[in-house]
Amino acid sequence: MALEEDEYGTIVRALGRDPNDLELGMLGALWSEHCSYKTSKALLRQLPTEGPQVLQGPGENAGAVDIGDGLAVVFKIESHNHPSAIEPYQGAATGVGGILRDVFAMGARPIAILNALRFGPLDEGRNRHLFQGVVAGIGGYGNCFGCPTVGGEVYFDRGYADNPIVNAMCVGLVAQSRLRRAKADHTGDVVLLVGADTGRDGIHGATFASVEMDERSASRRPAVQVGNPFLEKLLCEACLQLNELDGVTAIQDLGAAGLTSAASELAYRGRRGIDLDVDRVSRREQGMSAYEVMLSESQERMLVVVRPQAEAAARQIVDHFELHADRVGSITSTGRIRIRDAGAIVADLPLKTLVDGVPLRSPAAAFPDKPPSPVWPAVDEPEAILLDLIARPNLRSRRPIYRTYDHQVQDNTVFGPGFDAALLRVPGTGKALALTTDGNPWYVALDPYEGTKAAVAEAARNIACTGARPMAVTNCLNFGNPERPQVFGQLQESMRGMADACRAFELPVVSGNVSLYNETSERNIPPTPVIGMVGLLDDVSARCPAGFQEDGDLVFLLGETREELAGSEYLRLLGAKLEGRPPMVSLEMERRLQAALLDSIGRGVLRCAHDVADGGLLVALAESALFGGRGLRCPAIVGPVSREAFYFGESQGRVIVSVLPRRVPELQKLMAHHHVPLHAIGVVGGEDFQVGSEIRLPLDTLRAAWETPF
Repeated sequence: MALEEDEYGTIVRALGRDPNDLELGMLGALWSEHCSYKTSKALLRQLPTEGPQVLQGPGENAGAVDIGDGLAVVFKIESHNHPSAIEPYQGAATGVGGILRDVFAMGARPIAILNALRFGPLDEGRNRHLFQGVVAGIGGYGNCFGCPTVGGEVYFDRGYADNPIVNAMCVGLVAQSRLRRAKADHTGDVVLLVGADTGRDGIHGATFASVEMDERSASRRPAVQVGNPFLEKLLCEACLQLNELDGVTAIQDLGAAGLTSAASELAYRGRRGIDLDVDRVSRREQGMSAYEVMLSESQERMLVVVRPQAEAAARQIVDHFELHADRVGSITSTGRIRIRDAGAIVADLPLKTLVDGVPLRSPAAAFPDKPPSPVWPAVDEPEAILLDLIARPNLRSRRPIYRTYDHQVQDNTVFGPGFDAALLRVPGTGKALALTTDGNPWYVALDPYEGTKAAVAEAARNIACTGARPMAVTNCLNFGNPERPQVFGQLQESMRGMADACRAFELPVVSGNVSLYNETSERNIPPTPVIGMVGLLDDVSARCPAGFQEDGDLVFLLGETREELAGSEYLRLLGAKLEGRPPMVSLEMERRLQAALLDSIGRGVLRCAHDVADGGLLVALAESALFGGRGLRCPAIVGPVSREAFYFGESQGRVIVSVLPRRVPELQKLMAHHHVPLHAIGVVGGEDFQVGSEIRLPLDTLRAAWETPF
């Protein structure tokens, strides 16, 4: 049940009696860390969640933001880490299915999927099996459903061995007048269970996701759900049509904790009660008990609440899509959930206790010292270093992964996977949405506060590089066992960094997910907060690509480079120990840089813009050359720091841009106006990537290294 002894005592006091087995199962699921956020809820309150553009903040299936023209963008990111560690294909596939349902439950049509993945080294243990299964599961579900997978990120580190991170983000569009909330607030409404039959898959999925992994975890394979994307596509279309029906008052996805969670949350949000009859639930397995029906996490199911007079019309829509609807209950005024089986009441619980009664936890926190970065020896042969870096699993091209995803279906994709941010047209308008996920676990491991600030800053910078204005954030907080003081300290500091950065950039956090207990046999994962972000480009024709565009364009570096190497991919290449202080983010400088980017792109000054991030300056320059298929000629680059830090350091707040020669004075004036440093780098052209006399590589050689297979 994943309950502590003191929590059981709280239950007994609240009920005035011992719960029966079914009630205990329901309480165990909704009081689990996965559903209740009992360890993180107090920390989450420091995040900014409001703003003039926010239509729906945290607390619903997904967040929603106003993008003008009467439209809203709906989005959320969630984790499916534990299931993917046991059954990688179905774990990842049903993670995608669940996040899709969260979006269309809000009345929005899904238009994009992104993901954030972390694995152990592919040449060790089960990691290749996990990697291949997860990638196949993401593609298998998204492709069959017909939603493009347009972006994401993949990192590899021993800290994720046997405990992968699988985060899925979905983005949808809806008319603001049709934005749907999952709130049943009218007594007498009918509750329909629509979609797949209920089976035994996924039972105790929520509690499984709330405990650490160990050698017994494989026996929990039945807690992993099994998905059917073709059925989900029918369910999506049915729900979108039901959303147009005036008599439909609420729609709720059946996700973690299944019918228990969906029914309870619907009624509790509406300050009502709910009666359910499990005999009316269609089942695909014989002999299922009320306990199994209430806690099953079978996929592709939705609860639809309708006025009695609209039930017939709702059933017509469901029948049209060859689905079935079971009338499983009704909304009451009792403030309780009552479950009947064979006519007898088998569970009777106050919703306040079930949904919101769990005692919050505040574990002890430890904050290790932050030693200064050591001095690293100079390294010769930067050409060889560059080739080795760009071929490493964390920096090489992700094309072998994303080519298995359909990223053009629906025909709205302008920039697909592989760039700073994806860009999608908003149908019926001249606008576009920019989408990204970001998070560097090594920075967070060194300093959770600064590392999480950097994740927010990089996501916003990636959005701005396309020309879009960052609008709002969703997050997925993947951490180890919070009962360990060091882990809870990481979580505390990470949340503080996220809150400070989001406030500085005026970015509300409108949705998210917390995934704790990512620990296998007492080995915690690196702290892994992931930032999902959405931005708006008012004119899609003003978009800015990441690759060099024309021979003769001049290349500049915007921003400051500091003597910062700790946490870099360069030091991992050298086998250095992870220590020191990560790259520091100046929130004020970052604001100026992003404002300068948007100003320059809006005036048509920039031909391309590309964030300098993992791998440092030379890797970013090489990527822009490879994106555009054009060489680069640079004189010897001399910076204000050591050659190693200038070439391979990962100082934040830097962007590579290219401009026509005649527009350089305009660029200089704009950067001076915004107080952003400008450093001349070189000129686009030729077949080689050349930096001074130290580096001269044919683009074909560079591309061969970059496209090293996984």
